Amino acid sequence: MILEDFFDRIETHYKNKLPFAAYRKPRESKLNALLQQTNELHIATNFTEKGFVFAPFDDKEHSVLIPLESSEFISLSSEMLPIDRPLKRNNAINEEEKHQHINLVKKGVQAIKDNRLAKVVLSRQEHVSIDETNPIAIFKRLLTSYSSSFIYCWYHPKVGLWLGATPETLIKIEGCQFSIMALAGTQVYKGSLDVVWQNKEIQEQKFVTDFIVDSLKSSVESINVSDIETVKAGSLVHLKTMISARLKSESKLKDIIGKLHPTPAVCGVPKAAAKQFILDNEHYNREFYTGFLGELNFETTTAPRSGKRNIENRAYSITKKSTQLYVNLRCMQLKNNTALIYVGGGITTNSNPESEWEETVSKSLIIKNIL
Repeated sequence: MILEDFFDRIETHYKNKLPFAAYRKPRESKLNALLQQTNELHIATNFTEKGFVFAPFDDKEHSVLIPLESSEFISLSSEMLPIDRPLKRNNAINEEEKHQHINLVKKGVQAIKDNRLAKVVLSRQEHVSIDETNPIAIFKRLLTSYSSSFIYCWYHPKVGLWLGATPETLIKIEGCQFSIMALAGTQVYKGSLDVVWQNKEIQEQKFVTDFIVDSLKSSVESINVSDIETVKAGSLVHLKTMISARLKSESKLKDIIGKLHPTPAVCGVPKAAAKQFILDNEHYNREFYTGFLGELNFETTTAPRSGKRNIENRAYSITKKSTQLYVNLRCMQLKNNTALIYVGGGITTNSNPESEWEETVSKSLIIKNIL
């Protein structure tokens, strides 16, 4: 299969109104797609299923599954050379949206000062009229624009059409080995990773890391937390910590995801109170924004390390279940000639409402630049 054939297959599926997920993992050249053969709506109920899962922010809602057993999986290495595009500043500001978001942030800060919350992530939805309505063309632009993100195009005729370039991993599990990313804090990349972080971003990062570690204690045998580092994602930089562990044999994926999702990076602390504040005060339904998506219980085969080239070695290959899920950030939903863009940021007691608005503007450019 050549690259043109890969995109033709996806486009044909879309025109026939059949579900699919096309994607590329961060810093990889391989393109993957799962093409469902019917338009049936499948739900992931206990997360023992195999396929591509697409889960909403509100975990009380259904997680949609494109199952491996009733889909065709296609894959190829792409020669497309991804580059990180610089942000183009768009000065067109919707004053009503700005006023609304600043007031929302003020409300969140007040809830924190009243000790109802420690942190809350508040977001907004932006409507952008577009001339290009072919999702495959937009997907190609994402692929050639951002190398360090999880790039995807997801479609189900009974649910909707979503695309994104998310920098954040929710969870990776191979066998019993587990890793998760804590990502928080945002600045515009200005040519160097040697940046100064304010107390607000450092505190925000600590909330996320501490929540993950505390949530996992009962499910793991050992846990390791990396040092905090500054990482580049597109034309933004963030604070990142990697947390790794070995899962206990009795741990179930559904329980682990239930403990983690939604994390403080997309919801807040305490989780239940922050989530309710979001549902009560944001001016729209997030749907799948700040949910998660990715490969669920795929099988991977690892050959033993050996310098000897012999057939007997193959008998010792190990097959493991592999789950790689990503937080659905830097994303959009396409409806007719409109792109619904979703952006947000973490609010703490030190948040400045005007600065929080500016952060959402910077994040929106990640998607708006390719439209």
